[in-house]
Amino acid sequence: MNEDYPGLKLLLSYDVRPESANEYRQFVLQRYIPEMQNMGFQISEAWHTAYGDAPNRLIGFVCRDRMTLDGLLASETWDALNEQLAPYVTDFSYKVVPYRGIFQL
Repeated sequence: MNEDYPGLKLLLSYDVRPESANEYRQFVLQRYIPEMQNMGFQISEAWHTAYGDAPNRLIGFVCRDRMTLDGLLASETWDALNEQLAPYVTDFSYKVVPYRGIFQL
């Protein structure tokens, strides 16, 4: 991504269930991230909040254009990934922001 074509960032936030942290990690690394990459997204960041009143995970994925984003959000793959993620997390939400190349909430 560059300044001429900044793209979009998809921000996921949620809390990982402590009792399923290992299974969560395995699922995200072996399935979620590779599937997102197959759909045209690159992981831009993964943050863990250790203290405070905020979701304990914030993960960012970037893509080049709106068509790629819309394709993902309308896909069965997106629905299936999040259904498979659900047993490991609570309070899942996502939002789309313009990609700026910096930390974004």
